[in-house]
Amino acid sequence: MTDQDQVTRIQVGGSAGTDPYEVLVGRQLLGELPALIGTQAKRVAVIHPEALADTGEALRADLAEQGYEAVAIQVPNAEEAKTAEVAAYCWKALGQTGFTRSDVVVGVGGGATTDLAGFVAATWLRGVRWIAVPTTVLAMVDAAVGGKTGINTAEGKNLVGAFHPPAGVLCDLAALDSLPVHDYVSGLAEIIKAGFIVDPVILDLIEEDPQAARTPAGPHTAELLVRSIKVKAEVVSGDLKESGRREILNYGHTLAHAIEKNERYKWRHGAAVSVGMVFAAELGRLAGRLDDATADRHRAILESVGLPLTYRGDQWPKLLETMRVDKKSRGDLLRFIVLDGLGKPTVLEGPDPAVLIAAYGEVSA
Repeated sequence: MTDQDQVTRIQVGGSAGTDPYEVLVGRQLLGELPALIGTQAKRVAVIHPEALADTGEALRADLAEQGYEAVAIQVPNAEEAKTAEVAAYCWKALGQTGFTRSDVVVGVGGGATTDLAGFVAATWLRGVRWIAVPTTVLAMVDAAVGGKTGINTAEGKNLVGAFHPPAGVLCDLAALDSLPVHDYVSGLAEIIKAGFIVDPVILDLIEEDPQAARTPAGPHTAELLVRSIKVKAEVVSGDLKESGRREILNYGHTLAHAIEKNERYKWRHGAAVSVGMVFAAELGRLAGRLDDATADRHRAILESVGLPLTYRGDQWPKLLETMRVDKKSRGDLLRFIVLDGLGKPTVLEGPDPAVLIAAYGEVSA
């Protein structure tokens, strides 16, 4: 469907009064950036993590050569960037640069960086345009698509945020070539999630050669990314603010976010989502919703690419407490996305506590 040199364009949005935008997947895509920034913008702020200091500076210099007043704003790596203090630091930089409503923010990095950049753009002058340049699998297939932006608080992950879609997303496959294997594999959890909730072909492609799926050099890398992005694009285009079908994208995430908070965000998101999906599969099975073969398939495919299946058994009380304040809950009712079958996600609301404990027993180490 796609090869490494082809550029695939995926449209997102355009409903409910939002402007549509494109996600581009391919190589050497930075030439597309000026067209996305447009002629109205005078200033561009490139928000990048410390780990991508060279990339951020090169991008800033390139934009400056093209006539923009470009500034690079360096933020901490990974989830440490997603705090109110870091957002305030970015606001200060925008203020000192004289950033106006016609100027543009560019977020370059993993999902935490694009979440932060989008949130800074959403809140500066009540909303300026921004462009996502994700550099990890996770950011390409999840964080940079769909318009959710946000930061973490001591009480939980992404509890402060805004729906503020980007003007465009550039997924340059070349950025994945130097990604550490653990980070690459972490992103596979979100791709596998897309396979279970909507597009089972994704699962078939990974099962064909799990070792090849663990590397950007694999034969199906571009297709896996494009299929996953299309799943998310289709879902969020019809439900920007998670009032309906978009909730299915939270498959595995209710427990995952609790694990991440419990680990003070030291666990990779994909690792937590992997455990969360095994838990959700067991929950679906125990609730009489999901067949044994599909539940067991979760364990097999996640393990085959090197993702974890278990978490510490003694942490259940803490995890349960965190899940109760998760933004996916409604009042006091816990809500989980489970499967009625392959590609058939549904909501399980207020499950029996005994069923929850039994499902967690299946992922306890």
